[in-house]
Amino acid sequence: MDAQSQNSDDSFADKLLSSYDYELPPEQIAQTPLSPRDSSRLLVVASTTHHTHQIFRDLPQLLQPGDLLVLNDTRVIPARLYGHKSTGAPVEVLLLEEQEDNCWLALVKPGKRLKPGAEIWFEACSQPEANLTPNSYSPNKDTGKEWGNESQMLQTRGRGDGENGNPAQNFAHPKDTYPQKERDRGKSPIPNLKAIVLARDEATSGRLLQFELPVGLSLKTFLGQYGQIPLPPYITNTQATPEQYQTVYAQSPGAIAAPTAGLHFTDELLEQCRARGIGQAHITLHVGVGTFRPVEVDNVTEHQMHGEWLEVPQLTVDKIRETKQAGGRIIAVGTTVVRALEGAVVDGELQPYCGKTELFIYPGYQWQVVEGLITNFHLPRSSLLMLVSAMLGRQRLLNLYQEAIAHQYRFYSFGDAMLILPEA
Repeated sequence: MDAQSQNSDDSFADKLLSSYDYELPPEQIAQTPLSPRDSSRLLVVASTTHHTHQIFRDLPQLLQPGDLLVLNDTRVIPARLYGHKSTGAPVEVLLLEEQEDNCWLALVKPGKRLKPGAEIWFEACSQPEANLTPNSYSPNKDTGKEWGNESQMLQTRGRGDGENGNPAQNFAHPKDTYPQKERDRGKSPIPNLKAIVLARDEATSGRLLQFELPVGLSLKTFLGQYGQIPLPPYITNTQATPEQYQTVYAQSPGAIAAPTAGLHFTDELLEQCRARGIGQAHITLHVGVGTFRPVEVDNVTEHQMHGEWLEVPQLTVDKIRETKQAGGRIIAVGTTVVRALEGAVVDGELQPYCGKTELFIYPGYQWQVVEGLITNFHLPRSSLLMLVSAMLGRQRLLNLYQEAIAHQYRFYSFGDAMLILPEA
């Protein structure tokens, strides 16, 4: 076969959902993060032909003075609530986003029994945010089921892992923030909280919930009392604390899953990077329900990404321009940073941006801003795997995944990492 025919075959395969499949032994799905954070393993892709096995704490020596790390400063909110109907039947709620004052789009279980007008009652947690809760949401349009479990996720393989999100269509996010500690350990002025189902949301199969609070009070203020930090459903037996599912630089509350590439950083490691002359800049992209959305079309080019809310500030744009002009390289920490930066490009130039992007990156994409990437290992058939394939090449990425499996790397949210350098 000549080179032209080979390239044509590869291009065709790059469009097939089945081309992004691989087998992962269940025991290599990380359940608890390592301590310290930077003791995770790091697969370094250093050139078009060479890769090495390192430790994440080696990162400062693997980058060059003058490079710029771009990090996502989103913070995971206690978005999972447990309540009951007036009949006493249990209800599980995953808040996605506030659309109006105390009116939230949410995924609910069991959804079919929560029609408009239904009431849900919540009680404050006895130990606010004392533990993490598996996120059992796993939409499956073929069966009509709105919730799934770990086995469904592993079988269908089209779920996300924490670096890609989906705030829905009308997200009014901007500068509303949750209390810094996200909890008030004193007695709640609202011992019993009620929400009324207003309508079903067709885009997410979720519900619009109107929470009844006294005038002037916001549900955001009390989420730390009523909610828990959700985890992906493939994490079923963890010893992690809530703070271990936050990056050390998390500042902007609003995500329902962590940007997991950033979980490997410690304050000390970031300081070592600065001391070596490696700059740092921040964007915000709130991880949402898109994390759990499978790619459901055989031809991946037909997949429609859900919108993600993001902010790329002027300061970050300036740092990126200065870095490039000085010959430094832009290293994105996580696929959320990739989507934020590439989604903020206008006419070939990165611009400050606050809003949504529906950018879907897959092989054939022409890169505008990002030159290198730090990322975790992603689920089969996921849009995240396709994004990384666009940078490294699909077949080479799958070959590296097979080597990572053979070397007993830990996968997904609490797992090990990969560094793709610009030379690769």
